[in-house]
Amino acid sequence: MLSCPIPPDRSRDQIQPPPKSHDLNSRTPIHMARIISPAQLLARPAALVNVPIYKLQVHSYTPASPPCSIFKQARGHKQERDPDGSNLGSVLSEQASKARETMRGPEELAASARRRTLVLVNLASVLEKADEVLLPAVYREVGAALGASPTALGSLTLCRALVQALSFPLAAYASARHDRARVVAVGAFLWAAATFLVAISGTFLQMAISRGLNGIGLALVIPAISSLVADYTDDHTRGAAFGWLQMTINLGSIVGGSFGVLLAPFTFLGVPGWRLAFHIVGIISVALGVLMWFFAADPRAKSKTSASAKEEAEELLRDARAVIAVPTFQVIVAQGIAGLISWSALNFSTMWLELVGFTHWETSVITGLYLFATALGALFGGFIGDKVSTRFPNGGRIALAQISSASAVPLGAILLLGLPNDPSTGVAHAAVFFTMGFFISWNAASTNNPIFAEIVPERARTTVYALDKCFESVFASFAPLVVGILAERVFGYKPVSSETSVETDRENAAALAKAVYTELAVPMAICSLTYAFLYWTYPRDRDKAKRSLLLASDDRYYQEASYSQSSAVRAREDEESAASSLNQGLISTRE
Repeated sequence: MLSCPIPPDRSRDQIQPPPKSHDLNSRTPIHMARIISPAQLLARPAALVNVPIYKLQVHSYTPASPPCSIFKQARGHKQERDPDGSNLGSVLSEQASKARETMRGPEELAASARRRTLVLVNLASVLEKADEVLLPAVYREVGAALGASPTALGSLTLCRALVQALSFPLAAYASARHDRARVVAVGAFLWAAATFLVAISGTFLQMAISRGLNGIGLALVIPAISSLVADYTDDHTRGAAFGWLQMTINLGSIVGGSFGVLLAPFTFLGVPGWRLAFHIVGIISVALGVLMWFFAADPRAKSKTSASAKEEAEELLRDARAVIAVPTFQVIVAQGIAGLISWSALNFSTMWLELVGFTHWETSVITGLYLFATALGALFGGFIGDKVSTRFPNGGRIALAQISSASAVPLGAILLLGLPNDPSTGVAHAAVFFTMGFFISWNAASTNNPIFAEIVPERARTTVYALDKCFESVFASFAPLVVGILAERVFGYKPVSSETSVETDRENAAALAKAVYTELAVPMAICSLTYAFLYWTYPRDRDKAKRSLLLASDDRYYQEASYSQSSAVRAREDEESAASSLNQGLISTRE
C-alpha cells in the first residue's frame, strides 16, 4: 500500500503538498490523514502530480517515488521493482485499467442525467407557458359563453397572477428543502388539476377560483426550473442555456395560443372547442409530471444536516433579506415590473386581430409567427449576451437589454396605430408582429437571468428567481385589468355579443389597439431607462459575490486543514500509545 498526505474529504483540486518545513529526505515522521491504494492514485492523476508519496513504516514515513514516475511505470515506460522484489509497474498497470473503467461510469451517468433533466425542464417550460396563455387565446369565446367583458376577462388573469405571485415564497421554500425536480413534478400535477377545473367551469366565479388555483402550480415550477438551469451551467454558457429555456417558453406560447385559437370555433360531441383544449393540456401536464418525478435529477447535493423545518425557513428568510438588499436585484425587479406590464398587455393581441376581421386560422398564423419570433429572439439574445459579456463584462448585457426594450416603442406604434384595421393587410401585420417579437424578447436570456446567477451565492439562486417573479407578477397582474378599463372607459370599447356588427368590431379593434399601445410603449420606455442604473450597481455586486465565494472557500479550506492536522496528531498519539503498550507487554513477558 502507498500513502499520501491527503486530508480527508478534500476535492481533487484542493490537494496540497506537505509543508516545506518537513525534510522529505529524512525519516522524520510527518502527519498523514489516510492511506490510499495504487488504483486510487491512478484514478486521480491530475490531483496528485508532484505530491510526494510515503511508504508506511513503523513510527516513520519515508519519501518514495513521485506519482509521475509511478504513472510511467504503470504505462510500461519503465519497469522498476519495489525493494521487496514485487513488480510494481505490472500491478499498477492492472489496477489503473480497473480504476479508469470504474471512474468512467459515474461521469457518463452524470452527463446523461444532466441532458435528460435539461430536456425535461424545457418540456415543462413549454407546458407551463402553454397553460398560462391558453385562456387569453380564447378570451372572445369565454367572454361570449360567460357574458364577460374585457375588464372581467382581465380580472381572470389578475386572479391567477396574484395567487401565483403570493405562492412564490412557498415555491422558494419547497425548492430549498426538497428535490427541485420533484417540486416541478408536483407543480405540474397541481396546474393540471386546476386546468381540468377551468375546463368544466360553468360560471365566471368558478373559472376565477380555478384560475387562482392554477397559479399555485405555476408558481412552484418557475423558480425551480430557472435554478436548475443555472446550476447545470457556468458563467460562459449560462446565457445560451437560458436562451434555449426562453425559446422553449415562447414555443409554449405558440403551442398554447395556436391550439386554443384553432379548437375554439369547433364543438366535439357537444363539448365546446375551448373547453376541450383545457382538457387536453391538463392530460399532457399529468404525463409530464410523471416523467419529471421518475427521470429528472437535481444536481444539488443533499444536505447532510438534519435541520428542522423552522431552522430552514429562518435560513431561507435570511437569504431572502440578503437578496432583496442587493442593488442590482432591486434595479432588475424595477424594470421587470414595467416590462411585464407591457407583455401582459400584449395578451389581448389575439382578441384584437379577431376584431380587426382576421379569421381564426389567420389569427393563429400571425400570432404563431410573432411567438416564433420571440423564441428566436430569446435564443439570439442568450448567445449574443454571452459574446458581449466576454468583450464588455461590465456593460455588454445591459446595453442589449436597453436596445431590446426601447425597440418596442416604435414597432408597437407601427403595428397598433399605423397599420389599417383591415383583414386584407395580413402580410403587413404578420411582418411587423414578427419583427417586434424578435427584438423585444432578448432581456430575460441575455441579461436578467444570467446576472441573477452572478450576484448571489449558489444556495440562494432559487430564492432570487422566486423573489423576482413574486415582485414582478404582483404588479404585472394588474395589466390586463387596466387594458380592459382603458378600452371601455377611455377609448370607447363596446361590449361584445353574438350579434355584433362588423362596424362595431372595427371600432372595438381601434379602441383596444390604443389601450394596448398605451400599456406597451410607456412601460417599455421606463424599462429601458431603468436598465441604465445597472452600469453602476452590477459590476460592484458581481465582484462582491465573487469575493464572498472566495472567502467562503478559504474558510472551508482552513477548517478542513485544521481537522486534518488534529486527526494526524490524534493518530500519532494513538500510535505512540500502542507502541508504548507493546513495549510494556514485551518487557513484562521477558520478566
